[in-house]
Formats: sequence, structure tokens, C-alpha cells
Amino acid sequence: MPMPVAIRPPHTPAEWAAYYQLRYDVLRRPWQQPPGSERVPADDEATTIHALVLATREGENPVALAVGMLQPTGAHQGQVRFMAVAPTATGTGLGRQLMAYLEAQALAAGLTEMVLHSRETAVGFYQRLGYAVVAPSHTLFGVIPHFLMRKQLN
Repeated sequence: MPMPVAIRPPHTPAEWAAYYQLRYDVLRRPWQQPPGSERVPADDEATTIHALVLATREGENPVALAVGMLQPTGAHQGQVRFMAVAPTATGTGLGRQLMAYLEAQALAAGLTEMVLHSRETAVGFYQRLGYAVVAPSHTLFGVIPHFLMRKQLN
């Protein structure tokens, strides 16, 4: 079983830069999307919860290993967005730990249902965490099928 890691919101400008860099590198760059496309207005909303796992070395800029965002979308519903794990950290349990953190934050905020739009390649990951496919969703960049998924929180 992987070791628990520190998951928290970014605090410093360097941490925010690392957060957005991983979102761009994993979720936008492979499809030739422009820098800045990894950001959305919801990033700056007061109710949005950002989650970050950092690798830090003395005297070096922090490097994000995993990131995710929780956006409240209704009185009792939140949407997970921009989940990304660095290729070097894939399969280490960071994604699972990040989702557990976001679900705990959702419960603390009074949310009882989580939704997300999963890339086709990640549906199995979310199903193992208790999410169910509701319906096919959009196709991102014309090539990445997504599926709306939902989970009731206890």
C-alpha cells in the first residue's frame, strides 16, 4: 500500500505555478492546446477547492506530482475537474489519495454527491472508487471521449 502523502491547496506563487504546469503538461500539451487553456474562471471562485501533491527539493522549485480541483455546482453537489497525475507518479496511489482528499473536503463543505466527466481511459479508475457511469458526455478536442460519472458520498 502506498504511503500517505501531504495533500493541500497551493499556497505560494511557485506552488501555484507547479499546480498549473502539471495541469497543462498532462491535460492540454499532448493535444497541442495553448498555454493558459488549463485555467478556467472557476479556479478563482472562493468555493473552489484545489488539491496539490508536491515534490520539493532544497533550493529547487516545487514540482507537482498530482493535482485536482473540486467545484461546488449546487447546494449538495460538487464536480471534480482537472485531475492529473505526473507520468512519473502514475500507478503510485496518488490519484486515489487525491480523490479521497477531495471527497473529504466535499463532505466537510456539506456536499453529498460528486460528479465528474472522466476521460474514457480513466473510467475504470473512477469505477474502482465507487463512481458510476451516468451517460456519455462530451468529446474533448474532437478526440477524447468523456463520460459523466456520479457518486453519493456517505
